[in-house]
Amino acid sequence: MTKYVFVTGGVVSSLGKGIAAASLAAILESRGIKVTNLKLDPYINVDPGTMSPFQHGEVFVTEDGAETDLDLGHYERFSSARMRRFNNFTTGQIYESVIKKERRGEYLGRTVQVIPHITDEIKAFIRKGAGEGTPHEAEVAIVEIGGTVGDIESLPFLEAIRQMGLEGDRSDTCYLHLTLVPYIASAGEIKTKPTQHSVKELREIGIQADALLCRSDRAIPDEERRKIALFCNVAAKAVVSVWDARSIYEVPAMLHEQMLDEIVCHKLGIIAKPANLSAWKNLVEALEHPRESVTIAMVGKYVDLADSYKSLNEALIHAGIHTRSKVNVRYVDSEALGDADERAVAQALSGVDGVLVPGGFGVRGVEGKIKAIRHARESRIPYLGICLGMQLAVIEYARNKAGLAGANSTEFDAETPHPVVALITEWQDRDGRVERRSSSSDMGGTMRLGSQPADIVPGTRVAAIYASATVQERHRHRYEVNNHYLPQIEAAGLVVSARAKAASTGEALCELIELPDHPWFVGCQFHPEFSSTPRLGHPLFKSYIEAALASKERVRAQAPALTAVLAAGQAA
Repeated sequence: MTKYVFVTGGVVSSLGKGIAAASLAAILESRGIKVTNLKLDPYINVDPGTMSPFQHGEVFVTEDGAETDLDLGHYERFSSARMRRFNNFTTGQIYESVIKKERRGEYLGRTVQVIPHITDEIKAFIRKGAGEGTPHEAEVAIVEIGGTVGDIESLPFLEAIRQMGLEGDRSDTCYLHLTLVPYIASAGEIKTKPTQHSVKELREIGIQADALLCRSDRAIPDEERRKIALFCNVAAKAVVSVWDARSIYEVPAMLHEQMLDEIVCHKLGIIAKPANLSAWKNLVEALEHPRESVTIAMVGKYVDLADSYKSLNEALIHAGIHTRSKVNVRYVDSEALGDADERAVAQALSGVDGVLVPGGFGVRGVEGKIKAIRHARESRIPYLGICLGMQLAVIEYARNKAGLAGANSTEFDAETPHPVVALITEWQDRDGRVERRSSSSDMGGTMRLGSQPADIVPGTRVAAIYASATVQERHRHRYEVNNHYLPQIEAAGLVVSARAKAASTGEALCELIELPDHPWFVGCQFHPEFSSTPRLGHPLFKSYIEAALASKERVRAQAPALTAVLAAGQAA
C-alpha cells in the first residue's frame, strides 16, 4: 500500500515546493524506493492548457497527453517516474467530477457538500494518481499542494490530506511544510516569526508538520533552527535549512546532508538502503566546471517570464552538462523584430552561436521570428525550431526559396494565397484512437497532445542524431505543415527527415525538417524539451549545442583573417 508525503507551503508562493518535492523523490529513488509525485492545483481551471504563460508559466505535457503544471516537468527531471494525467489535478477537475456524479444521481439524493463529497473526491484522485491497486502503484507518493496555507482556494485540499492522516496508520503519512525565513538586511537579522505564524495556521487546520523546510537566501544558523523547532513543535533536527543554491540540481544533496530522507523514512516506517547521489554530484560537477561556453538567442514573445520556457531552459542546461559547456541564453523579443530591417535583425542577433525559436500560439511576434530564422539560415548560424519554430521555418523557406510569395499559416492569415501550414482535422493519438477537431472546437484539450511515433528518413542528419529509425516525442499543437506544398518546398532544398502517420487517411505528417547545405538547421513539430533530463540529456539538444560550439570555433578561426582584411583596407 502506498505511503504519502504531503508538501505544503507557507508565507508566500514561489518558494520552490516543486523543487523540494522533486529533490526528495530523487533521494528516495536512490535508496531503492519506488516513488511518484502529484501536484494539486487550487485554481478552478480544468487544466492550465488555456492559461497564458504570463499567468501560469509553462504548460508541461505528459506522455499520455495531459496539459499539466510545470512542476511535473521537475518531477520527471529529478526521478525516473513518468508522470500521467492523474499526477496533476485542479479544483476545476474535482468540482467537474462531483457535479457529473450528482447529475447522474450517484449521491442518491443527498445534499452535496464540500465535506465529505469534495474532500472524498480529492482523496480518491490522490490515490488514483499514486496508482493504488494498479501496476503503477508507488511505494511513496509525494503530494505537493499548490498555493499557500491560509488561501481560501486550498482549504478543501488541506482538509482532505488532514483526513488521510487519520484514516490509516500514523506511519502511512508524513507532512512537510516549506516556509520562508527572511533575512532583514537593515537589521542584519534572520526573522523566524513568518514561519511561526505559517505553522500556527497549519496547526489550526489540524495538520502538524513532521519537518519544516526553511527557505532563505542563506544557511539558517543552529540557534534560529532551535528557536523554530521550539515554537513550531518539531524536533530540532527536523528543521531543514534550504538556502538559495547556484543550481536546482544541488538541492537533493543539500536535503540529504541534513537527513531529510532519513526523517521521512523513519516517519513512514520504511527501512531502505543508503542513498547514492553520486550521479547528482557528477552532473553538478560538470555544470559548475564547463570547458567552453556558447550563447543561444531564444527568439520568442514570452521572454519577460523565464518560466514560460522552463523545460526548454532546463534542456539547454542538460545539453551543456553533457557537452561540458555553459549555455548562455539571450532572450530576444520577437515583437521588437517585427518591424526591424535586416541590419537591425543582424544587430539583435550579433555574437550568438545559435538561434532557437520555441513553440507558441497566435500571430503576435510571428514576423519577427521569421526574420530571425531567415538571418540564421542565410548567416549559417545553427538553428533549432520547436513546434511553431519548425512551422515558421517552413513558411520562411517557402517564401524566400520556394517561390511561394505570401506563404503563411491559416492560424495567422486565413486568406493567405499559400497555406503551407494549416489546421488538420483528424489524427491518431498514442493509443490508436482517432481524434477530430475543427476551427470551432473548444480551445482546451483539443490539440494533438502527448507522445506519438514518427519514422525517420535514413541518411538524414536527424537519423544520425537519434541513431534510430523511429522517434517518439510529445506534441502540443493544432496546426500542421500542409502536405500539398511539400513537394515544391522540398524541390527547393528543404528535407523532411521524419513523418508521422495521420488518422484514418494514413497521410504522413511532417515531424522533422532539415537543410542539408547548412551547418545545422533542424526543426521539429514536437517538444523534445519535455523528455530531456539532467542525467541523460536529449540527443537533439546535445547535437544542437555541439553545432553551436563548432560555429563559435569557426568564427574564432576566421577572426585573424578578417582582422587582416580590415587592417589592409584601413592602410589603403
